[in-house]
Amino acid sequence: MATNQMRREAAKRKLANQQQRRIEAARKRKRTAAIVAAAVVVVVVVAVVLLSLPKGSDDPAPAAQAAGAPGTVTCQYPSDGSPAKPNTPPQTDGVSNVGTADVALATTAGPITLTLDRAKAPCTVNSFLSLAGQGYFDDTQCHRLTTGEGLKVLQCGDPTAQGTGGPGYTITDEPPTGLAPAAAGQGTVTYPRGTLAMAKTSAPNSGGSQFFLVYADSTLPPDYTVFGTIDDAGLATIDKVAAGGTDNSNGQGDGKPVTPVTIQTAKVA
Repeated sequence: MATNQMRREAAKRKLANQQQRRIEAARKRKRTAAIVAAAVVVVVVVAVVLLSLPKGSDDPAPAAQAAGAPGTVTCQYPSDGSPAKPNTPPQTDGVSNVGTADVALATTAGPITLTLDRAKAPCTVNSFLSLAGQGYFDDTQCHRLTTGEGLKVLQCGDPTAQGTGGPGYTITDEPPTGLAPAAAGQGTVTYPRGTLAMAKTSAPNSGGSQFFLVYADSTLPPDYTVFGTIDDAGLATIDKVAAGGTDNSNGQGDGKPVTPVTIQTAKVA
């Protein structure tokens, strides 16, 4: 028969057991809450990372198209009506801005070899080489010769020979640097003898296929892209043409060359 002392001891043990169970239950709740919280953090972090990734293909971009790829630039050639002669616009990505390329012009007046400088005007050089490789300049006339004071150039590159034709796209200006200010001042510079540059209208970024060959120092605004040079034999050819004069159809000292110049072929060396 249990005594009062025994009943009190049993009650104490029961209370102690109940307290221990409550402590264990509280510990389990804390562990569960910590695990859930950690899981929530992981989910949030993963979601943020996924949202920050660029959309599109999972494949890495080609090196030539990567931003800052050494030795290359990206060019733009906006459409500009119908081409004067059929051609395919040049590539726009991975355009080299290193090194030079020679283009040999066989003309009815004599040979002219051009050395194109990619570092000075990579997008212009890219377009010129593309057009030359497609035969765009073959059998085209150099339609303009200027002989006036301060402007001495032979202009070519228009299949229509009217000064209005182009490839059906335009080239962003790549203004020259390092040209000496002209004595005339007023924001002009000297394009020295032997310079190869792009012709354009008065509007910016309006160059296409027409180019001019400077056979004597000429004064112009620094708006015309310089993209190469003319060899000595080529300058001798142009000197011969210039000596024959112009028909002055555009004004005194400006018109079609009296000595016709037709580019028979333009071959990339």
